[in-house]
Amino acid sequence: MHGVATKGLPLFRFSTATRPCRASSGRQKLGKRGKKITDSLDTAHTYQPWDSVTHLETALGRTEPRLLEWNSRLDQSFSPLPRVTRESVRQYLQFPPDQSVRILHAKVAQKSYGNEKRFFCPPPCVYISGSGWKLKQDLLNATGAGDSCYRLYGYMGLDSSCVAQADTSKLAFEDQPDARMFACAKSLYISDTDKRKHFRLVLKLFLGNGQEIGSFLSKLIKVISKPSQKRQSMKNADLCISTGSRVALFNRLRSQTVSTRYLAVERGAFVASARQWTAFTVTLVEDQHADSEEFTVCEGFICYGCVVQLVCTDSGVALPPMVIRKVNKQHAILDVDEPVSQLHKCAFQFKDNSQMYLCLSNERIIQYQVSSSLREQSREVLNDGSCWTIIGTEAVEYTFCEGLACVQGSVSPIPVITGLEVNGGGHVAMLEVNGENFGPHLKVWFGNVEAETMLRSPKSMLCVVPDVSVFSGEWRWLRHPITVPLSLIRLDGLIYRSTFSFTYTPEHNTPPQARGALQNAPESDTLIDFIHQEFTRTNFHLFMQN
Repeated sequence: MHGVATKGLPLFRFSTATRPCRASSGRQKLGKRGKKITDSLDTAHTYQPWDSVTHLETALGRTEPRLLEWNSRLDQSFSPLPRVTRESVRQYLQFPPDQSVRILHAKVAQKSYGNEKRFFCPPPCVYISGSGWKLKQDLLNATGAGDSCYRLYGYMGLDSSCVAQADTSKLAFEDQPDARMFACAKSLYISDTDKRKHFRLVLKLFLGNGQEIGSFLSKLIKVISKPSQKRQSMKNADLCISTGSRVALFNRLRSQTVSTRYLAVERGAFVASARQWTAFTVTLVEDQHADSEEFTVCEGFICYGCVVQLVCTDSGVALPPMVIRKVNKQHAILDVDEPVSQLHKCAFQFKDNSQMYLCLSNERIIQYQVSSSLREQSREVLNDGSCWTIIGTEAVEYTFCEGLACVQGSVSPIPVITGLEVNGGGHVAMLEVNGENFGPHLKVWFGNVEAETMLRSPKSMLCVVPDVSVFSGEWRWLRHPITVPLSLIRLDGLIYRSTFSFTYTPEHNTPPQARGALQNAPESDTLIDFIHQEFTRTNFHLFMQN
């Protein structure tokens, strides 16, 4: 849609970070996962706060009575609390005392049968990080509470209401060198009496004084009976390992749980750890580029015989390019090209030296030199330490801040944004926020500006995009993009930070009509208004970070 915007009411053009497109009078839809482009918090301090200009009542016309009644009840319950101000949110954005809870777990879980308990491997892990936890400890200390009152503990179990606490795993958190706290649940399993095909893990966190912090859910986990030994087809694509996905590797000597070692990265070095495991991004690499420092990443599923690269998701440390081989009875099979599946046993042959394989020796990661099979030339004999089990992993992170809140209860349910849709243009732009656990007690904030928000359902909210003048000050002369983070703030002041940001980008090209008018009447009021109108034509960009 082309045209000249009226004063203060810009036309809109929307695009994702990777595939720009011009909006029509319909709606532009952004997917759940976009490419990581910019850190929203790092770019959120480029604006000057002014008053908000929104038009929710005019745009919507009416609000559902049921939601109004619910909002009224919530407003009354939070009325004694101090109002969240733009200044307090601005200070939060400059120095965010966030509290983060990160859950790492496998994509699949093998079902137990009878009295046999097949514990989840690798075990689900929890990482606690953020300066807000230390701030909370200082606040408790100021009230005279001892260290035991602040000590963090938790329970993890399956998301079934019939699961007793005896079937949950108690978590004991340990301090890490990187200022994080860590715990893992080593005794979780799913019984054969549980007929579900998918489930989630539930983490419940508490303080030492008994105060509940909240409940946190993992992503969906698929239940399997045993690793498939058949060649995988597209019907079972969810069991295949795809390029760009996250995996974990572990080695288990003679199927003994106590002998399990996980490939991990500690202090920048690869180790075989009995306590912690690391998620690696596995990428398919073109063979002709595998021996150079720069390589071309391919699309598709990982197949045996392909060259892959393993990169630590936390530190970025990478292993050299390796050929992934199928393992059968402690032999590497060289002539198999089928897709790699969940919980398959595999070996990693170094590309630059075909006789060397990735191997562990106690807690060290070494190269093991194999020997060819005397019976078959397409097989190579491995040792126990060079046989690995591969499994896909997931990670979910919840970030919140109690710095502006007076939280007496739980921080859950924690709202999660999964997608955005922008509607309209011209006089008003509406942003539809899609996700989970939404309620009328939540408001959408653009930077430190509260947007008028209406709840449509627990999975959808609608808000008005604030005018660019709220952020730019001298907005008629806006020359540079303005990026603001999107947050959800509860009525009691609890902040839920999202991975989304919203960017206002001015169009810099002066149209030919303006250049001609500039030569004919440089001092005219008409020219000033015209230039003003042209520079208020604004692009909106939505970015989501992985």
